[in-house]
Amino acid sequence: MRIPPRYSQILAVGLMGAATLLTLLVLVFVVVFVLGKGLPAVNLQFLFGMPRDMGRAGGILPAIVGTVLLPLVAIAIAMPLGVGTAVYLAEYTRETRLTKVLRFGTDCLAGIPSIIFGLFGFIFFVVMLKMGWCLLSGGLTLAIMILPTIIRTSEEAIRAVPNAYREVSFSLGATRWETVLKVVLPNALPGIVTGVMLGVGRSVGETAAVIFTAGSALRLPATMFDSVRTMAVHFYILAREGISAENAYGTAAVLIISILLINLATYGMMHRMLAARTK
Repeated sequence: MRIPPRYSQILAVGLMGAATLLTLLVLVFVVVFVLGKGLPAVNLQFLFGMPRDMGRAGGILPAIVGTVLLPLVAIAIAMPLGVGTAVYLAEYTRETRLTKVLRFGTDCLAGIPSIIFGLFGFIFFVVMLKMGWCLLSGGLTLAIMILPTIIRTSEEAIRAVPNAYREVSFSLGATRWETVLKVVLPNALPGIVTGVMLGVGRSVGETAAVIFTAGSALRLPATMFDSVRTMAVHFYILAREGISAENAYGTAAVLIISILLINLATYGMMHRMLAARTK
């Protein structure tokens, strides 16, 4: 029996709307549940105090500092490498078997579980290079982990820039590098920023790779070779060991709020860049 086009359209819109509503409800439920459990424990002492008794009491300042520093180190390493690789693949190479292999490799790396990156970082950075559990080992491991995401999103953003922009730049006597630097990258910047912030979001919430490489020290790092603990690791340890459910939920609430603020800032920057381009 053939469904009339009018009713099939209504059915399709209804199913897609129901799927969207279900997804939104799940997201709202998770956020509300964690915030409802964790916000009562959050105060200035909790945010800016030092932990006591293995995190059973006190604040989470070292975890907050570690959560900020680790993604910064990872992005400082991964962003130049990722954007540079994307520019090379999109602007300086033709579509060959080698480029297809490179793209296939980056796609495979993007799907590897984070625990594998953690084991690699532990064996290579911590053991072989004898760097130990430290901020630098964790940052290098996270940089490798988010590099495929930055490469693929940056490449797609660069390829989305119309070829007419390049042709006009070449007709005015600009070199390929000048065209890339002054024409292509400014127009691809919103997409590149989106990829970078996706990497930041993934590294902020990472647990397995951080435990194996950055450690879990409950103190403020003084150098790049000091061990650090992130909020995700802090929450995991508190919950797994049953140390303090209240502080665990409080840490989770601060982590969720941080990720939401990062996403809001990303979308704000992206829309501002797009608005500036259209003027």
